[in-house]
Amino acid sequence: MAERRTGGFALTVLVGLAAGVGAAVGGNQVWAVADLTRSEESSSLVTTFVLRGEGASVPLATALGLVVLACWGVVLVSRGRVRRVVAALGALAAVGTLVTYAVGALTSVRDLADDFTAAGLPGVDIDLTRWFWFGLACALVSAVAAVLAVRRVPGWPEMGSRYDAPGEQGAARPVEDPSNLDLWKAIDQGDDPTR
Repeated sequence: MAERRTGGFALTVLVGLAAGVGAAVGGNQVWAVADLTRSEESSSLVTTFVLRGEGASVPLATALGLVVLACWGVVLVSRGRVRRVVAALGALAAVGTLVTYAVGALTSVRDLADDFTAAGLPGVDIDLTRWFWFGLACALVSAVAAVLAVRRVPGWPEMGSRYDAPGEQGAARPVEDPSNLDLWKAIDQGDDPTR
């Protein structure tokens, strides 16, 4: 019942955080691989060798995934308009991560194919790795969670003002310590200074 009242706060945040971590980790892995098995015969000897090529990782996907994670952290501790602006920034970064995965996959495949062509081996089959598909799925889920957060953040619970930094919003002035003489005078008048 509380989940419905808060607009899926806990579920959205947990899914967004987990997907952001997955997208960041996936961006730091190899996205494309190609294996080529060749056999060469010279006289009576047959030599078989395997050429393996790997497409590089895409660090921009990792960086944007980390921005998404930072935005989720700020959404948890902020209030009001700041919270909504940070949620929108997180959504923008999450969508950017998704776009980076799409463009990065095409670039990785093309670069790896160019490497094989330059080595005199055109037409090699190139496959996208499990890390790419995992990261792409996480980036998609992250983008959906971040967009939902922008929409639902006004109804989510906020931290109380008691967690604000001292000196903000009419904080009480510090009480000065009474001197020893004042304490003794209070005792003489019948007041208990320990209460």
